[in-house]
Amino acid sequence: MAKRADASAGTPATVALTRAGIPFTAHAYEHDPRAAAYGLEAAEKLGLDPARVFKTLLATVDGALVVGIVPVADQLDLKALAAALGGKRADMADPALAERKTGYVVGGISPVGQKTALPTVVDETAILCETVFVSGGRRGLDLELAPDDLLAVTNGRYAPIARTRP
Repeated sequence: MAKRADASAGTPATVALTRAGIPFTAHAYEHDPRAAAYGLEAAEKLGLDPARVFKTLLATVDGALVVGIVPVADQLDLKALAAALGGKRADMADPALAERKTGYVVGGISPVGQKTALPTVVDETAILCETVFVSGGRRGLDLELAPDDLLAVTNGRYAPIARTRP
């Protein structure tokens, strides 16, 4: 997989992947500010199966900030996230805190290149994909990379942390 030469794709995420020597492809699309679900918008605009497009969500486990990465059509199972990290209780993080700690805006939070390295868990369904798509650090930009490379660059782990939307 080659890196796409695209100056507009220069974000902390693309810089971090390049520095780590991890192959990725940047995929830009025209973001609609009225979109209700950023991840589903990315899947639709890029013509992808939503099972390959993952959203980056911030939560707290026993008071500590963590990252959960799940398919865009699914929900983050907070109990499973807490269990995966050896904790008891998880809650979604305040969006303003998520933006401050990651350096990204909601809807464009990438799991890669965050200002503060956080414990990261990727839903185990990513293993089924040759490549996955995650936010590239701004709305309208997704990065395609191998799931094991995502784990390596985030120092993350796999666990069953997604649940199907009701």
